[in-house]
Amino acid sequence: MNSVPLVAGHRPASAPRPLPVHLGLLGTGTVGAAVLKRLASWDGTSLGKRLRLLHVANSRFAFKPFGSELGPALVRFDIEEGLRTLPALLGRAAVRIIIDATASDAVAGQHAQWLAQGVHVVTACKLGQGTSLARWQAIRAGCAHGDTRYGDSATVGAGLPMLRSIRELQAGGDCIHAVAGVLSGSMAWLCNHYDGLRPFSNFVRSARDAGYTEPDPRDDLSGEDVRRKLLILARASGVALDAHDIEIGSLVPEELRTLSMQAADEALSLLDEPLRERYANAYRSGEKLRFIARLQRDSHAGTTSAKVGLESLPDTDSLSGGAGTDNRLAIWSDRYPTQPLLIQGPGAGAGVTAAALLDDVLRIASSVTDQG
Repeated sequence: MNSVPLVAGHRPASAPRPLPVHLGLLGTGTVGAAVLKRLASWDGTSLGKRLRLLHVANSRFAFKPFGSELGPALVRFDIEEGLRTLPALLGRAAVRIIIDATASDAVAGQHAQWLAQGVHVVTACKLGQGTSLARWQAIRAGCAHGDTRYGDSATVGAGLPMLRSIRELQAGGDCIHAVAGVLSGSMAWLCNHYDGLRPFSNFVRSARDAGYTEPDPRDDLSGEDVRRKLLILARASGVALDAHDIEIGSLVPEELRTLSMQAADEALSLLDEPLRERYANAYRSGEKLRFIARLQRDSHAGTTSAKVGLESLPDTDSLSGGAGTDNRLAIWSDRYPTQPLLIQGPGAGAGVTAAALLDDVLRIASSVTDQG
């Protein structure tokens, strides 16, 4: 390691001092609770001393944080007022980071404003960068205006290095030509367990009861969750798609779409025959059903195609493997023109999602030091 020689009249410059990090956490569900537990495990360590959790709130109350427990409710949390004033509650003379562990559109709608005010945002919510093109552009503009960073590793693949790999490839001069992947842990579980013999609706209920799907499984079966993830990946790849640019193959029949949750649960058997037929066709061809998101760019023609839906894949396909809730992403680029770069790992779960959120917090914290 190079060192500054100690010579008469020369005083070495002091090393930059790490600034304290003031955190605000929104959301106290399974992911938010896992964030609190992980933060509590760092209590007394150098990390714990630097990271200061100043505010915790859910859709009803703001809490006094201490350790992994939440204290008595201090105030009823008014969403509109609370989101507007949150940056001020985190102070000024520190690195300020808001962790969004919600699935709230109202919270996601504030990301760009917080960033523009000099507050970093770390999120697992796909409603920021995975919905309208205008909101995605506003987030980018907010980062530029506030000199802030947007931690989004947990939005796709629960922290698997999907977005980071795409961005690092491009930073190295590579060009992304296509991406394709199994991006839903719940749909991966269903495809990996469905055997074509027992009713598909029974597997859906089992996945819901195990916490793999949303409370209303139609949110997963419709492909909307995967479409948002593909939008985030596409935009990270340099393709400014909007939601309507992605063709979506929903597994939810028209008769199920407008029913209440209870009525839809009772009518899930409408899924059974179509899925049995698709499974049988794949089985006869020696293939497997997988719920796939695809983006394909033709740089010469200047065209892009994107789609989400159930596909029948041969065993030799890079996306046909995996087990449980595994996510897989294949990336084709100038560097990987025929055999894609493949990323695989657990794509769902509160623990891995919380770890991804706090990894982004630490990356942001390490990039900001007091130069004074």
